[in-house]
Amino acid sequence: MDDRTAVRTQECAKVYTELLCTAAKLDTLRHLEGGYADAHVTAAMHAVRFAATILWPTVPHTPPPGYRHDSERLLDLIANWREAALEVGEFAPPRPTLRLVNDTAPPP
Repeated sequence: MDDRTAVRTQECAKVYTELLCTAAKLDTLRHLEGGYADAHVTAAMHAVRFAATILWPTVPHTPPPGYRHDSERLLDLIANWREAALEVGEFAPPRPTLRLVNDTAPPP
């Protein structure tokens, strides 16, 4: 193994570990509000897990991520990321509050 390959492997291993740590932090964060899982934080967690899954084969002798990473699951997650990007479904911004105003002035 040449020096460039060794450095690349080491750096991929570092990034892989950082991604797993970030995913774990997001998983903790999404449950801080009394069991309520925030949709944005959850989507971000799955995106980071997806990145770790992509990087995993580049890190020799490393166990697979400790979560489901099959193709069917990834397709489900892609639908969630699409909703987040388009701000639809759970990711839709709150609608403005409309108020009814009575005009008490007499008609002209």
